[in-house]
This record gives sequence, structure tokens and C-alpha cells, in this order.
Amino acid sequence: MSKKKPAKKGFWEKAKESAAQQQAVSKHNKAAKTKPLDKASESKSSEPEPAAPVEKTPEEKKKAYKDGIIKTIVPAFIGTAAGFFCFFQLGQGTELPWLSVMLFVIIFSYYAQRLGYPVIGIDVKEFGTKDWFYVEFITIDFWLVVWTLLLNPTLVNML
Repeated sequence: MSKKKPAKKGFWEKAKESAAQQQAVSKHNKAAKTKPLDKASESKSSEPEPAAPVEKTPEEKKKAYKDGIIKTIVPAFIGTAAGFFCFFQLGQGTELPWLSVMLFVIIFSYYAQRLGYPVIGIDVKEFGTKDWFYVEFITIDFWLVVWTLLLNPTLVNML
């Protein structure tokens, strides 16, 4: 007696089963939401009520505005300094791969800002990933623009 293995399901069969399961779950959730709740069950609801947005005081708004300006100016200065440094130390930069130079600028600017912001009164712990990407983008942008402008022979002859 030989036992036959059941045929394996193909991609489409699996997709159809998954879609059917998702539809069943969504119908179940929709039915659960439309059922009327009594007063006792309303207070024990597992869904938290949406929190109202917290209004900032004028002082907090002013501080956030000033911090935003500082978070833009500091990376701009770091990027500009990196552009001048690369021009005077590396010249045209043909000896090193430009990606390694950019990686060095990113790492240097990250740690310079991480150590420098607390000195000027900005809490680095409040920085999210989006904030770090923003300041690093500003730094790299200024570095590339300044170094490219300095490499332009017409501009160098004017200086």
C-alpha cells in the first residue's frame, strides 16, 4: 500500500484562501462594531479613546521654532566647513572614492551634532529618525554644493 501525498497548493489557491480569510475577519469585525453595547460594556471597551491633540503654549511654540532654525543652521555650517575642508585637503578628490569621503562626512557630522547640540541647549533625546535624516541631508547637501562650487575653475579664478 502506497500513500499518496496530497497535491501542493499553488500560488493562486493560497492567495484565494488568504483573501477569503481576510474577508471573513473584516466581516466579523464590522459586525462586532455595529452591535449595540450596554453601559457596562462601554466602559470596559478594549479600544482606547483617541487622545485630543495637546496644544502648545506660546513659549513652547517659540522654543520649537528657535530649535528648528538652529537644527537647520548648524548642519549648514558643518556641511560648508566640510566642503572647504575637502577642497583644501583633497583638491579634486580623485585619490579617494567619493563614497568613502561622503561616509566620513556623514559619520563626522553625526557625532559633531550629537555632541554639539546639548552644548547649545537642544535635547538630542527628542530627535527621531526623521530629524536625524533631515540634519544629515542638510549637511551632505551643503557639503556637495560647496565642494562642487569650489572645484569650478571659473569660480576659483574669480577668488
